Amino acid sequence: MGVALIAWGRFFERGDKVTVPAPSTDSGAPWLWDYLAGMASDLRSVGFTALQLPPASKAQGGAEPGCDGYGVFDPRDLGSKPQQGSTPTRYGTVDALRRMIACCHSVGIDVYLDVVLHQLIGENGGPGVFRYAGADGHSLNGRGPMQPGCFRGGTGNQDPIPPFRPEDAVPVPADDFPFGREKVYQNCVPLDYTLHDAIDFGDWLFRTTDADGMRFDDVKGTWAPFVSQFMRSKSMASKFAYAEYFDGNPAALNDWVTQSPMLSRSLVTDFTLHWALQAACDSGNVTALNGAGYASWNPYLSCTFVDNPDTDTSPGEQIVSNKLLAYAFILTTEGYPFVYGKDYFGEDVWPGAYGLKPWIDNLIWIHENLASGNTVTQHIDGNVIVLNRTGHPGLLTALNFDSVNEHSITCETGFGPHVRLHDYTGKHEDIWTDGQGRASFLIPSNADRSGKSYLCFSLPGYGAAFEPRLRATSQTFFGADDLDLPALRSGTGSVARVYASLGSPISVLLEPNGTAWTRGASALLEIAGPDKRVIGRKTTVYGDAPAPLELTTGTAGWHTVTLSGSGFAGPMPYELTVTYNGAQRLEESRS
Repeated sequence: MGVALIAWGRFFERGDKVTVPAPSTDSGAPWLWDYLAGMASDLRSVGFTALQLPPASKAQGGAEPGCDGYGVFDPRDLGSKPQQGSTPTRYGTVDALRRMIACCHSVGIDVYLDVVLHQLIGENGGPGVFRYAGADGHSLNGRGPMQPGCFRGGTGNQDPIPPFRPEDAVPVPADDFPFGREKVYQNCVPLDYTLHDAIDFGDWLFRTTDADGMRFDDVKGTWAPFVSQFMRSKSMASKFAYAEYFDGNPAALNDWVTQSPMLSRSLVTDFTLHWALQAACDSGNVTALNGAGYASWNPYLSCTFVDNPDTDTSPGEQIVSNKLLAYAFILTTEGYPFVYGKDYFGEDVWPGAYGLKPWIDNLIWIHENLASGNTVTQHIDGNVIVLNRTGHPGLLTALNFDSVNEHSITCETGFGPHVRLHDYTGKHEDIWTDGQGRASFLIPSNADRSGKSYLCFSLPGYGAAFEPRLRATSQTFFGADDLDLPALRSGTGSVARVYASLGSPISVLLEPNGTAWTRGASALLEIAGPDKRVIGRKTTVYGDAPAPLELTTGTAGWHTVTLSGSGFAGPMPYELTVTYNGAQRLEESRS
């Protein structure tokens, strides 16, 4: 299933929770989108197959340190409008977001967006009233305005009923916290307004970014029929999806994900396994790992993790000790593992990060090359657990939680008799199974409680590097006065930018919409390279069959697409789809 990176983190600054550094407040720090664009090739080279982003929409606080994106203000502002005190989000501009996704695609990394549709924060027209800037940046004509009938009442936030609405029939009402103005989908007035707006937003979001999947936030507090409909609608229907159902009961996770209305459309975050890892790593309860997690129920629907931005900064929820033992577990057993960026990167990237990259890189290689098939527990006692993946080539993982003693282990394996085994962590010499197929080895103690006391045996001879897998990116720019690019008018221009690689094919398709595109109307499409010189142009006249402008770039960098036209009967909405190859290595660090 690959290995995903949760590509951000939460930290503490003077007692407050903040997100990753940014140039808006931290001199010399890059925007997150720019940093990840520059890191895409390196992350693929160690085996990552996907990135999980923080929420990309403009949130209350704009680009301030505590603005991690979950206090969503304007979902359709991805860093393009001057709202909430800044044009960029905390993570950068919409151009930088698109560039980062294209860079990831150019090396074969998928990108998952964090979709937050449970709440809004930052009302600007009175209680429960949200109005957004349109394409001109100041008129409050932006798409998706909200009013009190869109939100749940009775939460204590100056929201008398009426006009606020009753709570939806969410999966667990007792755990449904508003986190701001909580949107309703079942009980909205006007009927289905929030539902239709969310689906319109989602389709726009995935088409304009070309992201590959989603994390759906707080499904425990969201009406499940809406979640199912959203994931099955329009462009979302073809995307990978997993959901945050914050519960340690595997039966509860299984019911939500497999029963109607979800019917296995989404994977689910494996909090059950997280708590078992915490019990083993922090309390020494090794037996908690035997058959642990929702992954042991349904590995193909389980997203495993050690910590995430919520658990890591919540007292009593984080794993404090022996995190590498936890990573050795999730990266050698079943489920879809997610590595937390704060655990992975070091202080040189984000102050306060834990710097486990060298060891996690080795475990990612082991996961991608050696770990397949069912998981069998071959040995367990009060200190040690030995797990055997039974698919080819086979993997025997031994974890020692004893902080005092090394342990000599002899156990059954699935390799058969008289088979040579190599330890791919580099801590143990090669061994041979005996005539009964048993393996004997000495697992080091966890003396410094660093969690490095694990071994990973498999057949010798494996060592292939990870290669980039180039694929194109296709992003649609929507010209509409209530979005972030204006509709096209006679005598005026509209501009979009993409960051293409050297020698990249570029295809640009203009699709006029609406009644303003009428007999006598024409539109001129031009593409300029990084040096501002025009490298291609095409005129489209009313009545022409849609056909793209196609060319090949002569240099890497920002390519600017300009539209102008004449003869329109009024403002002309349009869709402009640009297909290109992102850069595997950036020629610049930020722009």
